[in-house]
Amino acid sequence: MLKYSIPILLALSAMAAAARDTAGSPIVRTAYGRVQGAPADASGDVWVYRGLPYAAPPTGALRWREPQPPAAWHGVRTATEAAPGCIQSVVDSRPPWTEAFMHHGPVSEDCLYLNLWTPAHRSARSLPVLVYIYGGGFSEGSISVPLYDGAALARHQVVVVTINYRLGALGFLAHPALTDESSHHASGNYGLLDQVAALRWVRSNIAAFGGDARRVTIAGQSAGALSVYLLTASPLARGLFRGAIVQSGPGALAALGVGDLRAMTQPREDAEKAGASFALGLGATTAAELRALDAARLLPQPTAATRLRWGPSVDGWFLPVDVETIYARHAQNDVPLLIGMMHDEGSAFPGYTPERARELRERSLTGLDQLLSERARTSRQPAYAYYFQHAIPWPQQPQYGAFHSGELPYVFDNLAQLERPWSAADRALAAAASAEWAAFTAQGKPSPAGLPSWDPYVPGSRKFMVFGDSLEMRTLREAPVSGTDH
Repeated sequence: MLKYSIPILLALSAMAAAARDTAGSPIVRTAYGRVQGAPADASGDVWVYRGLPYAAPPTGALRWREPQPPAAWHGVRTATEAAPGCIQSVVDSRPPWTEAFMHHGPVSEDCLYLNLWTPAHRSARSLPVLVYIYGGGFSEGSISVPLYDGAALARHQVVVVTINYRLGALGFLAHPALTDESSHHASGNYGLLDQVAALRWVRSNIAAFGGDARRVTIAGQSAGALSVYLLTASPLARGLFRGAIVQSGPGALAALGVGDLRAMTQPREDAEKAGASFALGLGATTAAELRALDAARLLPQPTAATRLRWGPSVDGWFLPVDVETIYARHAQNDVPLLIGMMHDEGSAFPGYTPERARELRERSLTGLDQLLSERARTSRQPAYAYYFQHAIPWPQQPQYGAFHSGELPYVFDNLAQLERPWSAADRALAAAASAEWAAFTAQGKPSPAGLPSWDPYVPGSRKFMVFGDSLEMRTLREAPVSGTDH
């Protein structure tokens, strides 16, 4: 069993650019005005700021446009309430994703906000920053998902930021009319432009919360992982981060039949054609008619014969060309990479059967190795690969195993958000996983003190840090089997 304890917090100090009122709540000055947070919990060792606007509401004339700066305010803005999620269909649960994995609460077009957690007592004048981008198929998710609470990660002396971004049609509609009116001659990818805007907000404001703008790592899972990988390719994100964490993203998703980046990022012409067909079905052919539509009409309709799958496209601006070409030209944002997959990536999706489990794992491992091999041809920065084999204990639903997203309670060290029969091994693994993510954020490489050494990945080696009941570097010549295969 793992033996790891969270480092003792040292050197009590005041927060940078902060004053305190008589109640002791920190007031921080951002570029747009002052904000006041609150203790993340009763311990008082982490402060949280919720619902900080990083862009203007993308409504009215700003619908389907690049994000604009938020308006400044006077006085002190209370930053203790959850912001609405971006427009989506809210579902309480969709097993294996139970309530803790899902967005709850209101949704709105006015949704471009972020949450931020920072240690109340810092061990250094400025701390590394982890910016997390949620998954959800580019159609759901938010910073209010319970598992994304950043307090436990912040206790590793990291400033944690989670960001909302536009989803579905509002986030990814490409349309000829929108392209024609754009000064960049591009449409679609609005959700990705939101992510860039949030990173620019972090660069300009994070010092006031104790963070180091020169040490920002971006992380994400599933659609968030693809977002992270696309940000490493986009010229718009250059200089905004120095490390990337890709959890169950391109390559690893080969088990689901979407592991190829070309399948995940369609050409602009195809995206515009699909968008125009979608808009015509709603009776809209011009940009003005699109903006006049009620947002509820843009949600997937359960009676529709086919559903358009929203996502990124090669728009000529955020992505000038396809990602493979960007990497082949060594035009990417070349940063250290931490990347990996779950043991049972496909268990929650149609087509997965116990009989095919090992075949699907093998496809995922092969896809991940191919991605890293292609990256290695031009990248000068190391990659660290992991294989998360440990499953959330769930006696009632053992068939899901270590399912897609199943690492999140461990990475965020938020086991308490799920009612499961957690063991001492689970708690130790959560402490270790969160420490690894924090170490990579701080240093550009994992392996904090007290945990096994994590070697950079060598293409073709299939040598991974395996997160099982303990951590160990292993060579996975064949896809592992488990009890979920039978």
